[in-house]
Amino acid sequence: MNQQDKQGAFQAFTRAQWAALRDAVPLPLSEEELVRLRGINESVSLEEVEAIYLPLSRLLNLYVHSSQRRGDVLQQFLGRRPSRGPYIISVAGSVAVGKSTTARILQALLQRWPEHPQVELVTTDGFLYPLEELQKRDLLRRKGFPESYDSRMLLEFVRDVKSGERTAAPLYSHLSYDRIPNAQQEIHSPDILILEGLNVLQSGMDYPDNANRSFVSDYVDFSIYVDAEEDLLKTWYVDRFLSFRDGAFRDPNSYFHHYAKLSEGEARKTASKIWEAINGPNLNQNILPTRERANLILGKGEQHRIEQVRLRG
Repeated sequence: MNQQDKQGAFQAFTRAQWAALRDAVPLPLSEEELVRLRGINESVSLEEVEAIYLPLSRLLNLYVHSSQRRGDVLQQFLGRRPSRGPYIISVAGSVAVGKSTTARILQALLQRWPEHPQVELVTTDGFLYPLEELQKRDLLRRKGFPESYDSRMLLEFVRDVKSGERTAAPLYSHLSYDRIPNAQQEIHSPDILILEGLNVLQSGMDYPDNANRSFVSDYVDFSIYVDAEEDLLKTWYVDRFLSFRDGAFRDPNSYFHHYAKLSEGEARKTASKIWEAINGPNLNQNILPTRERANLILGKGEQHRIEQVRLRG
């Protein structure tokens, strides 16, 4: 049996207990498809998809289906056309924890369900201020912190999506480390929107002096936090940095091209300094404090393997 956590808000499941909740949901992904969904230095297996993500897709399908029916009943009672607003799922967590892979796998699985075939995935990276603006605001070394995002633009986007309006999200390039000029991802009435980002669980609790402010989390129907101990996160970040040094950083157009010339030892030291100066403080000040607000927490161990699932009761 699963156990209630100390706070009583969550039910904790071991990997085996959670896997048993799959309830014969078929595996729609091939190994080839999964390879395309994996992130850098992540070894997500089909067994991981079966044990963790298929039960999660079943749970989300039940939630989405219930929300759709409830919305139709209300609109029928009010004599209106059914609402076209999507069910919004947010995926939060630290840099290097693998939340992008989690979001991509969920998108691939959820769009296989007949009740919600149109599933869009948007990352909040596109809502970071452009590099030029970050430099003007002296925020370049705080990129990824809440203040480095165009929060008004992001909030307007989520509002428009939720109301069923046709809208668009700006696109981001990890190569240029900047928003792509005049490039957008068109969004028009999806069944589900998955919103992935560092700070998508922030709420008015983080800004007690501005109680009337709206947040993205106000429009989210189900939230997921991908969790791991900080020593693992730092190790994964350094390993990812080394992979980029041997790959993307070698592109002359890369913003980080100068890092490609570092030795392995120098690269490890540089990545560690970046973690200690930027990613670690952002995690502890802004991201980790929002974890307990999630509807579901995926707890990772070594090799990005999810060892525990905590579901809000």
